Amino acid sequence: MPRPESPDRPTAGVITLDARILVRVTGDDRASFFHGMCTADVKGARAGTILPALFLTEHAHVIADAFIWVTADALLLDLDADAWTRTRPHLEKLLVADDVEIEDAADLAVIDVEGPAALDAAGAPSLAPWTFIEAGGSFIGNLPRYGGPAATVLAPRESLDSTVAAILAKTPQASRIDLSTLETIRIENGVARVGVDTNDKTIALEARLNRAISFNKGCYLGQETIERATARGGLKKRMFGLKFSTADVPSAGAVLTLDGKEIGRVSSAVRSPRFGAIGLAILHHSAWTPGAELKVGEGGVAIVSEVPFAQS
Repeated sequence: MPRPESPDRPTAGVITLDARILVRVTGDDRASFFHGMCTADVKGARAGTILPALFLTEHAHVIADAFIWVTADALLLDLDADAWTRTRPHLEKLLVADDVEIEDAADLAVIDVEGPAALDAAGAPSLAPWTFIEAGGSFIGNLPRYGGPAATVLAPRESLDSTVAAILAKTPQASRIDLSTLETIRIENGVARVGVDTNDKTIALEARLNRAISFNKGCYLGQETIERATARGGLKKRMFGLKFSTADVPSAGAVLTLDGKEIGRVSSAVRSPRFGAIGLAILHHSAWTPGAELKVGEGGVAIVSEVPFAQS
């Protein structure tokens, strides 16, 4: 849901995502190859669509997540640079005779615009979610990457500063934001961060990464495990929110116990202006009841919450 305007919360917050890169994929087999390599319905996507996607092992353990911008002649992968170091060898190992070319799109930078006026600030107020347009050498997308209303601008790196300045000038009360603000938005909305809220044994469904999974597409790597867990309800762990009883935010890795038994560990935690001290954790099914009281470390208390927190 859109955030209410307030004096301490800008209508649009702008940040350059320096840790993210763009990878350009071309070749006649690009759609069919990536359709089989990730959880998104790449073959069914039309140009102008943004696809949230996961790259999984054959057991549906999460390797990386990405957003795929589908253009008429290429796929643009928008992902963390660290994630690409894990994903590229995974893909190249399976890329044999396919007509697929992969290259870094170092000419483009990623600008994130958060808040209820994000689309206006980005210059595309009527864009539908998960779509984009091309304008003046940039791509402007309605992309709620952290769960709240937001836009992304893929801008030529040579004009990055002027693009950011133009975005800031379009909307009253717009301002620059930092990574800590993004982390708060992400946790408030219950969006797992791969590599932080997950590890190399985390199944995608355990981290509630469902928005990146097409349950109607054809075969892809990891599908069998996803289908089995969906059909049989076989998950034993799942991510939930936590509301901490004290003003202190516990450290990542803090042990969570219920009736003396460890049922999970805090993976992300922040102090939210809206909800106080909150966090995320993948919990054993014995603790899946919203309102359940967990012990944090040696003396803290956490209350299990559904996510997004705004819905709890």
